[in-house]
Amino acid sequence: MKKTLHRRDVVNHILHQRGDLLVVAGLGAPAWDVTAAGDHPLSFPLWGAMGGAAMIGLGLALAQPKRKVLVVTGDGEMLMGLGSLAVIGSLKPRNLSIVVLDNEQYGETGMQDTVTASGVDLAGIAKSAGFTTTMSIKTKSELGLLKNQIYKESKITSGPLFAQVKVDPEKLPLVLPPREGAYLKNRFRIALLGTQAALA
Repeated sequence: MKKTLHRRDVVNHILHQRGDLLVVAGLGAPAWDVTAAGDHPLSFPLWGAMGGAAMIGLGLALAQPKRKVLVVTGDGEMLMGLGSLAVIGSLKPRNLSIVVLDNEQYGETGMQDTVTASGVDLAGIAKSAGFTTTMSIKTKSELGLLKNQIYKESKITSGPLFAQVKVDPEKLPLVLPPREGAYLKNRFRIALLGTQAALA
């Protein structure tokens, strides 16, 4: 299967005019991609905790049920946290979307193939786990449909969304977010809760 989408184009498209969307970025390339789209105080890029991005997104979605939450992560990171899909599917947070940038490789450790290169269907796994909406995205027109699903007002009542987006296995220049975890946490809390609430 030929992959034609470029990961940074995908992320730029999704995050263009993002408003107050809360974004968790999985470690490695997804964090660089989200930062390349514009460093933002309501983005929380992970520098570690491989496999944990979806669960961090779940906690945020449950704590902030009136806010839309987007997790942007990679296939390798998602494969390490497959159990999280079952938990999310059972709890059905209506404000959570998970977008997996699937280049079928472990980009941070030498571009070894992941099992998605052998046909493992992450969107199918999410559907079986109970996600309300699942999508397999391979074209620009489908990407437009995905963005509409993430942002549309009615999504708040429709349950969790999972999208597996096939992207080119390209090596791109790093665009690094701030490295200090305490700074990222405090910046995010203040942007979300306000200075007084965040420091209480």
